[in-house]
Amino acid sequence: MALSSKQMEQFERDGYLLVEDFITPEECDSLLTACHNVVDGMKPEEHNTVFTTLEMKRTSDDYFMTSGDKIRFFFEDGAKDKDGNLLVDKHKSLNKIGHALHILHPAFRKITFDNRVKDVAKSLKLEDPVICQSMYIFKQPGIGGEVVPHQDATFLLTTPMRLYGVWIALEDATLENGCLWFMPGSHKDGLNGGRQMIRNPDKGEGQPQTVFTAPPVKYDDSKFIPVPVKKGSMVIIHGEVVHKSEPNKSDKSRQIYTFHMFDQKNTTYSNQNWLQPTNEVPFTPLYPTPPA
Repeated sequence: MALSSKQMEQFERDGYLLVEDFITPEECDSLLTACHNVVDGMKPEEHNTVFTTLEMKRTSDDYFMTSGDKIRFFFEDGAKDKDGNLLVDKHKSLNKIGHALHILHPAFRKITFDNRVKDVAKSLKLEDPVICQSMYIFKQPGIGGEVVPHQDATFLLTTPMRLYGVWIALEDATLENGCLWFMPGSHKDGLNGGRQMIRNPDKGEGQPQTVFTAPPVKYDDSKFIPVPVKKGSMVIIHGEVVHKSEPNKSDKSRQIYTFHMFDQKNTTYSNQNWLQPTNEVPFTPLYPTPPA
């Protein structure tokens, strides 16, 4: 699954690359089943955090901040009532699961550390890549929330920029159910406004655990282009390319598995990032494959 020179030229030009048929339909189904089984065992009353990218509602509580080495569940805004009771079936209530599926669940570990992923990393000339986080994102039918325009490096800053996302569609991602939209070439502008989400240095009682170093950047909607993705295909995402997705107002979900990796060779990972490695789950080297 090494990338061709033409594919690399396209990635370097646009900041993202669609690779069709990256995993098989059967592998997609195995991850869908694995996730279904994880949610089957989830007790909603034990997990009360809503996840949204809308800044006025952003949650950065302890449950979120300590999720880097665990498998945790984050609900859609509006999936629970004011008393914490689910308004929909639990399988239809979640925004995402994160952030250590890649190491704590065998089905997701198998895909994350597959030789196809290693070939992509080698094509990107990553010498010592590590996986820092993973997420299963549901984009639930009818309530799947908007993901506002952003750069991944805002949340996972490395110096120099050596962060990449791997985004795998487990179902078709369409215009109707919330496919990705990109601003081609926007990665060449660096981190816009120097905006970074950091751990709040002045955190007091009742204060958020994360803050932004600069106000939101306003982007021209006309510069975004949609990238529909077929089941089993992958999108490689440069850490500084601007991207978003619209709400899912259709009756079909858009389930995906995604993870982030960065080259730790000659790279500094910011100690102000919300996500930090732990003894239980350090950032795991992509080469070689970790033991099961």
